[in-house]
Amino acid sequence: MKDLAVVDSSVWIELLGKGKLAKKCAAALQSHKVAGVPSLVTYEVCRKVQSKLSAEHALSVAAMLRQYGILDLTDQIALLAVDLSLEHKIPMADSIVLAHAREIGATLLTMDNDFAKLDGVLIVR
Repeated sequence: MKDLAVVDSSVWIELLGKGKLAKKCAAALQSHKVAGVPSLVTYEVCRKVQSKLSAEHALSVAAMLRQYGILDLTDQIALLAVDLSLEHKIPMADSIVLAHAREIGATLLTMDNDFAKLDGVLIVR
């Protein structure tokens, strides 16, 4: 059985942009079952796509992400993110995405080194 994962914006952007680590990101993604996409990740990825390509492309990406299910930012997730941000000294967006993963017991897949040394995080390098 595949481990559950929440996938950070950095991994989606690398995959969509066919970056130099896209194959490693794809392998990490294939070894996990995506538990859902935080609404904040949808924002970050679609903003990047729309700024580089078009609103039409961003809507297409949003539809693709929606297939995994959207994880909404609730007050419970927000409060957990506050604790994680203060405890680990990580920025707001990072703490929200990590809170989503922690709340459902999923691994966080990311390329962001801000998560280095945190349990339950797989950094694609």
